[in-house]
Amino acid sequence: MEEEEEVVLCFLDKVLEDEDVFENDLDLDLDCPYTPLDCPYTSADGSPMAFKGDIENCLGMKKLVLSGFLASEEIYINQLEALLLPMRPLKATATTSKPVLTVEQIETIFYKIQDIYEIHKEFYDALFPNIQQWDDKVTVGHLFQKLASQLGVYKAFVDNYKLALETVEKCSQANSQFQKISENVKVKGPKDSKDRTTTVTMEALLYKPIDRVTRSTLVLHDLLKHTPKEHPDFALLQDALRISQNFLSSINEEIDPRRTAVTTPKGEARQLVKDGFLVEVSEGSRKLRHVFLFTDLLLCAKMKKTAVGRNQQYECKWYIPLADLTFQTLDDSDSCPHVQTLPEHEIEEMKIKISVIKSEIQKEKKAQKGQSRIVDRLRKKMNEQESWLLLHSPTIPFRIHNKHGKSFVFLLSSDYERSEWRESIQKLQKKDLQSCVLSTLELQVLTSSCFKLRTVHNIPVTSNKDDEESSGLYGFLHVIVHSATGFKESANLYCTLEVDSFGYFVSKAKTRVFRDTAEPQWNEEFEIELEGSQCLRILCYEKCYDKSKLNKDDNEIVDKIMGKGQVQLDPQTVQSKNWHVDVIEMNGIKVEFSMKFTSRDLSLKRTPSKKQSGVFGVKISVVTKRERSKVPYIVRQCIEEVEKRGIDEVGIYRISGVATDIQALKAAFDTNTKDILVMLSDMDINAIAGTLKLYFRELPEPLLTDRLYPAFMEGIALSDPAAKENCMMHLLRSLPDPNLITFLTLLEHLKRVAEKEPINKMSLHNLATVFGPTLLRPSESETSKPHITMASDIWSHDVMAQVQVLLYYLQHPPISIAELKRNTLYFSTDV
Repeated sequence: MEEEEEVVLCFLDKVLEDEDVFENDLDLDLDCPYTPLDCPYTSADGSPMAFKGDIENCLGMKKLVLSGFLASEEIYINQLEALLLPMRPLKATATTSKPVLTVEQIETIFYKIQDIYEIHKEFYDALFPNIQQWDDKVTVGHLFQKLASQLGVYKAFVDNYKLALETVEKCSQANSQFQKISENVKVKGPKDSKDRTTTVTMEALLYKPIDRVTRSTLVLHDLLKHTPKEHPDFALLQDALRISQNFLSSINEEIDPRRTAVTTPKGEARQLVKDGFLVEVSEGSRKLRHVFLFTDLLLCAKMKKTAVGRNQQYECKWYIPLADLTFQTLDDSDSCPHVQTLPEHEIEEMKIKISVIKSEIQKEKKAQKGQSRIVDRLRKKMNEQESWLLLHSPTIPFRIHNKHGKSFVFLLSSDYERSEWRESIQKLQKKDLQSCVLSTLELQVLTSSCFKLRTVHNIPVTSNKDDEESSGLYGFLHVIVHSATGFKESANLYCTLEVDSFGYFVSKAKTRVFRDTAEPQWNEEFEIELEGSQCLRILCYEKCYDKSKLNKDDNEIVDKIMGKGQVQLDPQTVQSKNWHVDVIEMNGIKVEFSMKFTSRDLSLKRTPSKKQSGVFGVKISVVTKRERSKVPYIVRQCIEEVEKRGIDEVGIYRISGVATDIQALKAAFDTNTKDILVMLSDMDINAIAGTLKLYFRELPEPLLTDRLYPAFMEGIALSDPAAKENCMMHLLRSLPDPNLITFLTLLEHLKRVAEKEPINKMSLHNLATVFGPTLLRPSESETSKPHITMASDIWSHDVMAQVQVLLYYLQHPPISIAELKRNTLYFSTDV
């Protein structure tokens, strides 16, 4: 028996290595993945062709992209024609005494195929002559924009897709004549193909429209890459890409990839629905796993170590049939397995190290020394650090249980991700599922198939991306959450905003709760810091005020997610002075929002206020002299209000306040409004914290001054503790009195905030990370030096040192101004 199993496994290994084992021969020609073109333009004999300049090169590559897409479009139209071919005779028999299918079944199976065919036939007929008569004046952007505007028909097709497949399956079982038709659909090949027709199943053809939307989006990416910005097509293609990306995001959760695993001996068709990398808590430590959700079970695997040159394989750690899987919460008697959580400052330090390595890689590439070994070594180091970050960052628990009560815990980075996994599982559990026990052979076969079937191939780190891929946005994203519609009944509603950073998503902002309404009008603006971000997520919640429903298993998050959606942060779209209005559709709910982006290099610039009567953008010495105070009134009042009612607020100074509230407070302080104290007492505490940060950020020069910046950088780098102490204290004595007294006042305030760290989760290091780069920045002459060329360089340039300077003073025993001024032991440095 063991010998037989071994023979079967060896055969299956060969089968699984074959790229097209589960596809018909047709897919060898028709379904080769669309590959972005970065190769040089080649002539008929394969030799590179020279172009007169970059524009000609761009347009030459553009023609290559379009020619490839046109060929695949011809194949797609042939596939749609093949689907429509049996529809006509089936309709004709539907009204006879011996119908093969009913009219209703025919309409369900072939729903919207005719419309899709006509759209693409019209597109093909319009595009073809343009490629045939190609020159630099040819425009095709309007064709792609029109095609994107007709994606609504695909939404209708996707909504009906599952029902169509189920109908094909039921009708095939009930009618042998239709079974023969559905399994032998004839597709004609391209005009220049030797193969006239190929046979494929109806089920495979029905997946083609879903696959086509994704591929069209890839083509748009490539066309934009090879279209000069001044070309008339650029803006039109950009718009088409935006429409396509938003459409894909809206239907992403509704599409189950038809990736069929090896059929089990029982004849069950097991399909992969979702997969991804998750962090599992196993034996008290974090382990990176690849989790696969099939139609009837959840499988947790890890990548096996294999010899060089051999195919990688997965090892199954455990699996749970979905019929046996539950999400029940913990009883008070249960305890969550202990897992080490690293201090946040270690996470922040690692981010800075990664940014520094990214800068080094860019410098090495620009140097063009041909020393790829240096770049490879840096990439390897960055991969190790990013993998470490991915493993240690997630903190939101996602617990599942099997029928025997055994629990498995994953840690996720965002509530969005946790909701996606839970909803995908619950959706499958609505079907009539039966428990199953896989034999050793079945489990090995299924685990082996995971490598072939996976949709997520690499952990989401920068070092796994191609050089041509966008590094994301560095700077500040301004988002206004306007309103939401589509709720069936009134509720207490709010939204949260998440952005990706270093391979995972983090929550950045939260609107107010709009009570007892079905049409919330928030109109709240937020400023979100981006660190190489490429995507914005919006989650809409119903607020729960019932404390009895506290869910310890879910990290005390009991609010119900009403909907969620995401939008790509396309640099070309958001990097403009104007607001970009958009809508995210989620579970029937529509959230309207606006956004615009400010790059980090622009945000580093400090613009002095033209009006010297206010406080923002005015020198601190001018403000204190006018007020006859040692510390500006705005600083004293914001500190007092935070200590009065915000010192226990989780994430104080880290969570963004509503931008409109911050601007209102800014205007009130600038005009010295009489009712400023009333405004402060009524205002959200995160807005007050944000106002204090904004004040320091908008000072004409940093609080610790441009003049002393280089000396602070040198002082913090000293190794000898005594020398560092003397230098750092001397630098404080060198500050102007208003700057020094304000700095020491802020220092003592931040220490008091950190004393509440068990409640507010803000350690000294967290606070140093928030305030360090604001109080201590290189002057504009420093940031404009030639060696700093990228936004990511600016982000990483000296940030670690800036944080360390503030942290040094925060960790120092209380500093008395009188003692500081009286002490003459400190050596004098040239500052």
